[in-house]
Amino acid sequence: QVQLVESGGGMVQPGGSLRLSCVASGHIFIMYHMGWYRQGPGKQRELVARIHNLGSTNYADSVKGRFTISRDNAKNTVYLQMNSLKPEDTAVYYCNAEHTLSTNTYWGQGTQVTVSS
Repeated sequence: QVQLVESGGGMVQPGGSLRLSCVASGHIFIMYHMGWYRQGPGKQRELVARIHNLGSTNYADSVKGRFTISRDNAKNTVYLQMNSLKPEDTAVYYCNAEHTLSTNTYWGQGTQVTVSS
């Protein structure tokens, strides 16, 4: 069973930064594409950023140039560095693992990010 545990959320003022971490256990980390999704109040869950098992990345247009996703395969951890945060970035952020060779997908429990003055 794959387990994903997020951390690093919190409250920050507009223009501030946060770094989210997601530690994965119970699987071979390199066999998974990893992603961060978010769900704001009254909104559907949306992709924020994704990093393939070999390192290529893609981002939602709304976060390009502000957010950076990275992974440390030795630590089974994926990160999301969030800079220049805006109130519209307020959401619960979820870590996602997608197996490279199957449809198996796993989710973390989510971490709240609130951007407010």
